[in-house]
Amino acid sequence: MNWQYRSPAKPGGNLRCKGTGVMAEYELPDPVVQISDVQELAPDLVVIPNRRVGLVPNIGFIGGTQAVLVVDTGMGPRNAQKVLDFATDYAAGRKLYLTTTHFHPEHAFGAQVFAGHATFLINQAQAHDLATKGPGYLEMFRGLGEPVARQLEGVELATPDLVYDDSYELDLGGRVVQLQATGRAHSNGDQVVKIPDAGVLFTGDLAETGQFAIFPWFPPHDTDVSGVRWIQVLQHLAAQRPQVVVPGHGDVGGPQLLTHVSDYLELLRDETWIRRDSTMSQETIVEEVRALMITRHPDWAAPEWIASGVGCFCSEHAA
Repeated sequence: MNWQYRSPAKPGGNLRCKGTGVMAEYELPDPVVQISDVQELAPDLVVIPNRRVGLVPNIGFIGGTQAVLVVDTGMGPRNAQKVLDFATDYAAGRKLYLTTTHFHPEHAFGAQVFAGHATFLINQAQAHDLATKGPGYLEMFRGLGEPVARQLEGVELATPDLVYDDSYELDLGGRVVQLQATGRAHSNGDQVVKIPDAGVLFTGDLAETGQFAIFPWFPPHDTDVSGVRWIQVLQHLAAQRPQVVVPGHGDVGGPQLLTHVSDYLELLRDETWIRRDSTMSQETIVEEVRALMITRHPDWAAPEWIASGVGCFCSEHAA
């Protein structure tokens, strides 16, 4: 996800760190996937960049001699049809597979278009998220303004053709792609996609470039995001030393991208927990931590996600 909103966090009455208020006052562009400026990361491995447009993900195409894997769909059937058309041309007769990095709408809510054209495979935790939380997220996102609602017209949540538990090796013909469930982090069903022969890693929203980490912390409706686990996942991925990192949103980068996000999350955790140990109100915690994070990263976009990050880390702090 990559929406923006203006509402500051609200204290939960006299209970500190019990949520971060409601989403409101969104300012969102039309989340249209543009099939342009295609980036080649390695032989037979390209990305359609999101051009830093909100609610548009980076979309990958990974080829082997026999098949092509598409990573993420864009939001809704209109965007997904453009992605499928590009994938079909790119595959040039090769078999198509589709996977999504997690269930959030701009990443997975176009999978229906690929039915009959590609084999849709994801991890079990993500499949559960899609089936159980997908309808609620569809309703929520339809309330984010006319441009988003328009892209979500006609969405039918897809059922994967193939589901795996922890990891899966997909042989595309001369190239094996590793799909790996990370466990709870940005969502409960995050998945990364690794291309070992090219040293490329697709992270989904575990990493973003040039913006504050997206915390989908919406108590009581969705509290699956875990900042503590997120840090551990990023450290594990960084230890594997990928050469190229494709974030969910923002510019493709190197391995330092994982470290930058992990360092930020650790700082957000530490500064939140220090204040949580005091008698400070949640509203004051958010104000102080937000100011500090913006000072540290003045060029990063989406500072509205700092408040929900504070709420998440407060919930993970021992009383």
